[in-house]
Amino acid sequence: MSGDRRATLLIGIHAVDAALSRAPEQVGLLSLAADSRNSRVRDLEQRARRLGIRVAIEPRAALDRRSAGERHQDVIAEFTPANLHGEKELDRLLDAIPGDPLILVLDGVQDPHNLGACLRTADAAGVGLVILPKDRSAPLTPAARRAASGAAEVLPILLATNLARVLQRLKERGIWLAGTTDHAERDLYELDLTGPLALVMGSEGRGMRRLTTELCDYRLRIPMTGTVSSLNVSVATAICLFEIRRQRGAP
Repeated sequence: MSGDRRATLLIGIHAVDAALSRAPEQVGLLSLAADSRNSRVRDLEQRARRLGIRVAIEPRAALDRRSAGERHQDVIAEFTPANLHGEKELDRLLDAIPGDPLILVLDGVQDPHNLGACLRTADAAGVGLVILPKDRSAPLTPAARRAASGAAEVLPILLATNLARVLQRLKERGIWLAGTTDHAERDLYELDLTGPLALVMGSEGRGMRRLTTELCDYRLRIPMTGTVSSLNVSVATAICLFEIRRQRGAP
């Protein structure tokens, strides 16, 4: 199975800028609002033309219709992702990660903005691979891509038809699974999170599914001292990933 590589839309300056910088060969058409006075939009136009990418100057109303309510900032790009992969490519993706792998598994995040924020953090924290359930996750919509600020176009992402099977394969490859749950007995800061590791985050509200939880080698929680009982999944992901990064001695 290969990943879903159909053309999609990148909406807004950050997403388009990242694609032109890191994956220009995947940008098919850049559409700009004819009356835009934004100097950053004009910069994107000049870069696209230098790269040989087609540029269309269109009425703002046309961009409004195509963005379906998303704030487009006078720029939309057609993008054919090459970073989405299927289960058969798992071993190749793991082999391509230098050093001890750090993998992020999102077990059913439903909100596109949360998904995008998690991807943005994953890119910043040096995650080598993100794994998503193919059917039990928010899709990589323009809203998710916008929230990811370019990370959704460059991070290797595996779409798992059977998440449990993929997690079992990670274990066979010597990668430990650390799942997050409010009911864990051990705190994030008590565990040694160095070495090959997959951090597993559950969905908003429901957390990890039962089988996913059972497959984890250990479960951890973020210690809370206030009155709130839980954190937004994207915030929790950031806390965990950067603690892992700190333990690995990253600057």
